[in-house]
Amino acid sequence: MKLVENKVVLVTGASRGIGRAIAISFAKSGANVAFTYLSSVEKGEALEKELAAFGVRAKGYRSDASQYSDSEELVNSVLEDFGSIDVLINNAGITRDGLLMRMSEEQWDEVIRVNLKSVFNLTKAAIKPMMKAKSGSIINLTSIVGIKGNAGQANYSASKAGIIGFTKSVALELGSRNIRCNAIAPGFIETEMTGELNEATVDEWTKAIPLKRGGQADEVANVCLFLGSELSSYVTGQVLQVDGGLLT
Repeated sequence: MKLVENKVVLVTGASRGIGRAIAISFAKSGANVAFTYLSSVEKGEALEKELAAFGVRAKGYRSDASQYSDSEELVNSVLEDFGSIDVLINNAGITRDGLLMRMSEEQWDEVIRVNLKSVFNLTKAAIKPMMKAKSGSIINLTSIVGIKGNAGQANYSASKAGIIGFTKSVALELGSRNIRCNAIAPGFIETEMTGELNEATVDEWTKAIPLKRGGQADEVANVCLFLGSELSSYVTGQVLQVDGGLLT
């Protein structure tokens, strides 16, 4: 059974890492996939071909989710090309790590703009057609550091905590329209980004995780697929931790 067959999903920041795994997971499960990329043009074009090979419609859009005008234009383009948006997955994000005493205003503003404002932008633009259809699932990628905080990531933690509050508010506002909104909080997931960490840091993380290993991007994608499908039809306003038990 293909859980999201013929649904249209829009994934932001899908050219690599967790976003790419999410796009592939939905295509494998029968969804038509629209996705965005910003700088990785070649990776975006390659992903479009890879997704289409699963027999679904797929299209990549070069778009900056942190700009509201881009977000409106993106949603209108997806509606024109695909006809609807059934699932919105806000995944795009960046890090600009550093201790607060050394953090610049620019580093703070950039992370809040890209990680948090982009979620507002895309959600606000996408809920219009969802409200008209009286159906939709919005999935926001937060992080366990948005729950517990992390030294050296005050900007990132604040942006991810903001996503949690936003998610719960949207769930309360739009539940009566049959639009669900949930968040996923990944823990230590092995991606290109974490691949740059030194071995000692990775070992330290692994020892603290009850499952004694880092997570895989497709393990986050599987939870995303659950929230985008009818298997989660009575789930909204929730934050699902995908962290191997790290915050348990």
